[in-house]
Amino acid sequence: MSELLLELLSEEIPARMQASAANDLKRLVCDGLKKVGLEFGEVNTHVTPRRLVLVVEGLPLATPDIKEERKGPKVGSPEQALAGFMKGNGLTSIDQAEIRDLPKGQFYFAIIDKKGRATGDVLAEVLPAALQTIPWPKSMRWGSHSLRWVRPLHSIIALFDGAVVPFEFGPVLSGNLTKGHRFLAPGEITVTNFAAYQSSLLEAKVMVDAAERRSLIETQAKALAEAEGLRLKDDRGLLDEVAGLVEWPVVMIGTIDDEFMDVPQEVLITSMKKHQKYFSCLNPDGTLANRFIVVANTVATDGGKQIIAGNERVLRARLSDAKFFWDQDRNSTLASRKPALKDRVFHAKLGTLDAKAERMQSLAEFISDFVDGADAGGSGKAAALAKADLSSGMVGEFADLQGIMGRYYALNDGEQTDIADAIAEHYSPQGPGDVCPNKPLSICVSLADKIDTLAGFFAIDEKPTGSKDPYALRRAALGIIRLILENNLRLSLKPMMVRAAGNYDLGVDPSDDLMSFFADRLKVHLKEQGVQHDHIDAVFALGNEDDLVRLLARVDALAKFLSSEDGGNLLTAYRRAANILRIEEKKDSRSYAQAADEALLADADEKALFTSLATAGEAISTALGQENHAEAMKALAQIRQPVDAFFEHVTVNSDDAVLRENRLKLLSQIRSSLEGVADFSKIEG
Repeated sequence: MSELLLELLSEEIPARMQASAANDLKRLVCDGLKKVGLEFGEVNTHVTPRRLVLVVEGLPLATPDIKEERKGPKVGSPEQALAGFMKGNGLTSIDQAEIRDLPKGQFYFAIIDKKGRATGDVLAEVLPAALQTIPWPKSMRWGSHSLRWVRPLHSIIALFDGAVVPFEFGPVLSGNLTKGHRFLAPGEITVTNFAAYQSSLLEAKVMVDAAERRSLIETQAKALAEAEGLRLKDDRGLLDEVAGLVEWPVVMIGTIDDEFMDVPQEVLITSMKKHQKYFSCLNPDGTLANRFIVVANTVATDGGKQIIAGNERVLRARLSDAKFFWDQDRNSTLASRKPALKDRVFHAKLGTLDAKAERMQSLAEFISDFVDGADAGGSGKAAALAKADLSSGMVGEFADLQGIMGRYYALNDGEQTDIADAIAEHYSPQGPGDVCPNKPLSICVSLADKIDTLAGFFAIDEKPTGSKDPYALRRAALGIIRLILENNLRLSLKPMMVRAAGNYDLGVDPSDDLMSFFADRLKVHLKEQGVQHDHIDAVFALGNEDDLVRLLARVDALAKFLSSEDGGNLLTAYRRAANILRIEEKKDSRSYAQAADEALLADADEKALFTSLATAGEAISTALGQENHAEAMKALAQIRQPVDAFFEHVTVNSDDAVLRENRLKLLSQIRSSLEGVADFSKIEG
């Protein structure tokens, strides 16, 4: 078994494209190998800013010999049919074919032996075909070449078992040569296998393994920060991106000028990350320190002094722009920026952002009645100002700071802290890892924003379909679910949806569709929390429940009940009763969903069951009315013993037709008693 090594050396590949390109290369080559019948072992990819590398272990030296059988015409068929069969299978005489007896007669079979091909020859076809189909998000032509690639391609290494796999890909012919680091070791390197390739490149100042580069950057950056009593701000996305920008990372620390330290730290962090790919350092109290980490792609002879000075100079210019926006934006109040939202379209069919802010204000005031500690005035004001910072220069430059800058500007205007915080937090939670707001005004404004968005897009029939969700409506729904559940809010969702839809005045009430959508999203959320899907379905099947806290409490109580001995046995009894009823109702073409007649009860066990069902039904109804779901399950457990006794001693299908009908009605009462708590037919376990 032998090794395949493939390297594509080019100009710098954008960091955001590197991981997907490596995955695509692996997938396409592996698919090609499988298609030609080549088995292989471990497959690894590596990527640097200039190299895309694939290593395939365990390839055989040749494809296997194949014996192929092809069925031909029936014995005695016309000469024309036989001639076509022989020509298509390379036979010179029909006697070269085998005759086999089949159920429909005797048929000719051609037996074709296909000898295996040298793996190198096969790879010379598979590799260029795979390279041709890599789906780059953006590609380019260069010079007079017709080949499209992400950046101009310099060379290709293609080695199998130490020998070159010859093929042309555009203007490049494969070989066994590569080059080291562009600046530190640009000379040619001859390669024989991956081990030699990796070690030679390491000597030539190229770290092929992206994980190794990430680890080195993180370790050295933390060490530099800790040496100054600071800590590195964690940013995995930035770490991945920077590792994709350098082949030989050299980590250095620079200084932010003091004149910029009064600019909000979020601005400085965002500017350094977005424009310069710098890591931020934090003081022990979590505030931004006046230090930054830069990763160079070269080794400086002066220890990096000029590199650091150059980066400090560039950063000074960048932060001067940010400081300008900060100073200029504070010359106008946040409220004065709101009219400019009339020029910003929320959606062509749903109006401007100014109209959205007005709807949010109305909805936040309405929601405040259901959130402890919230008041309509504060909630409405925060909602009215929530989008105003979109008209600021800072958010125009750094869109990621929307909401955050609104908070700073609100505080600068003398607004109350809770109003400013609500402006900053109203976009949250934006994902499962995002912190959920828990302050009263923040909850109201965040709910208003998300409910308004959902009601609007559902009203114009812009719902998520399949994997497509261009307006992030699933994320908005999950955000609402988290806000309600994590803050234990006792509110009914449907009136909120009706109110939000009414604010649009489109003459459409999408609340029923929205509630179905929320049901699906809640199932997804609860499944991620480890709740069994059939328990969720059993409670959802009851319908007419839009209080998520109450619904979740019932699901939790049901799960605990079913895990008990009483719950398990009662579920078995329910299924038995439901099966008998289904069979008998189908046979009799009627329903037995009526109350049994107490006067017709003949057996002591059926009388005991009747009494137990009546007592339990009243207790369950009272408990559910008081939202005491645990007590409802406890009452349900009381009928377990009478139900067991009934099935053990009473014959349901009695020869007496009147007695049979009454007992079937009693079974129906068992079913309806349990289905008052949950639809037990949905329970799988």
